[in-house]
This record gives sequence, C-alpha cells and structure tokens, in this order.
Amino acid sequence: MKKFITGLALGVAALAMTTAAHAGATLDRVMERKAMVVATNSGWPPQSYLDDNNEMVGFDIDVSKEIAKRLGVEVSFETPDWATLTGGRWQGRYDLGVGSVTPTKARAQVIDFVGIYYFSPYVYVLHKDSTAKSVEDLKGKIIGVETATTSEDFINRRLEIDAPGLPPTEYKLEPGEVRTFADSMLPFDDLRLGDGVRLDAVIAPEQTALNAIKNGYPLRILEGEYAFREPLVVIAEKVDPDWTAKVGGIIEEMKKDGTLATLTTKWYGKDYSAN
Repeated sequence: MKKFITGLALGVAALAMTTAAHAGATLDRVMERKAMVVATNSGWPPQSYLDDNNEMVGFDIDVSKEIAKRLGVEVSFETPDWATLTGGRWQGRYDLGVGSVTPTKARAQVIDFVGIYYFSPYVYVLHKDSTAKSVEDLKGKIIGVETATTSEDFINRRLEIDAPGLPPTEYKLEPGEVRTFADSMLPFDDLRLGDGVRLDAVIAPEQTALNAIKNGYPLRILEGEYAFREPLVVIAEKVDPDWTAKVGGIIEEMKKDGTLATLTTKWYGKDYSAN
C-alpha cells in the first residue's frame, strides 16, 4: 500500500509538471518563433482556396493574416483533411484553425472554440431547371452534403450547435437518399449535370452556393427557407488557455472595429459578422 501511495503521489506530481509544461506552450511557441501555422482548407471558395498563382486566398485567409498582423507574427498555412482539422490532437502541428468551423457539442470535447467570427445560413441548392418550390418538394429526393460537416449532421438529424442564444434546429426535410462528398464543391459538380441526374439538391453554406452560381454553375437557391443558421468559430488545440484567450481577444477587437464586417462584405457581398 505504501509503495502504491508513493507511486500515486509521483504520478500526480508528474501530471502536474506535464500540465504546467503545456500552460502557455502555444502562445510561447508562436511569439518566440514570430510565426504562426494555421490549419485551413484549400478547396472551399470563397472561404479559402488556391488561386491561379497557387497562392492561398479567401475570407478565412484574410482573417488569419489579420490575426497574425495583430500578434506581430508571420503566418503560413497547412491544409489537413476536415476530420483532422476539427478533431484536435494536433500535437503542435498547427497553432490555430481558421476554417469556418461550426461549434458543435461533439467538437467541444476535442478542440477549443477561440471565438465566433461570423455567421452562416445554410441553404437548399437546386439545379436551375428544378421545379421544387419548397422543402416539401424535396421529400424522398437525393440530397448531397459534404462529409464530416454540419450539413451532414443536419440531414441525419443529429446537429447540436454549441452556442448560446440559438433557436432549436428544425428538421423539415425527409430525404430519400443522402450522398456524401469529400470536398465542398464536389456535390455542386454533380448537381450541375442536371436536375435529378445525380442529385436533386445540395445543402451548403449560402456563401459557397452564391460563389458557385457567380462562377457559372447552373444552380439556384431555394427561396424563403434556410436549412439552419450557424455561428462559425476559430479553433485551437485544447492545450493552452492563454493562447485561446489571446486570440479570442483579437477576434473581439476585429468585431468591434468593423474589420470582420469589412472582410465578410469583401468576400461574400454582405455583412455576415453579426447574427
């Protein structure tokens, strides 16, 4: 028993030392290197994507650069798959995630929500030749969504957004089949082939849908009905409360001084910075 107690005490001490070692670890690393690594997407226009010069551009990229500027550091980007970006346990590979992530209860267990930086309505997207006029017209149809996203959770009736003040999610649509896609633009590529050829509708962020239409996709948004509205957050690994608080304060500053309103208007044509 004595050996057990001694071993337990040593274990507790070791745990305390490990915890202390992590306190401020990300903030210290970023400030010492004067560099920040941001995890984001490479194929999600206009949020973040590679332009013709193979440079990362988009709303999330501009937000990341502004955060870095206010920290006084350089910024570089990594583009892990979505499950890795939102799954936590980054082991120091990334310092921040700026990828238009929805704060869900499941994600709250594995990542820190640094701060809400804009809001997004999710819409039903149809081929321009579709005769659907309401969600009821999509009952029993084939619906496309990006995998591991809130649109997939929504269509499967398991969406749990972890943010105060939001009304409960309403589920009006009863699909006949749900098809998932690994990238945000892939369901639009199937939908553009024709009404009902591969898909009857896609559920996606309004900003993404409008951008696809702007770029010539023969699509339209079902008028008058959002699927749901969601806040989007910057995320961090669950290792450094000081880092989370530091960047959270910068996001609040960007809200108050109008920077986020300016950036959402620049990339989306309207202000999405407030709910």
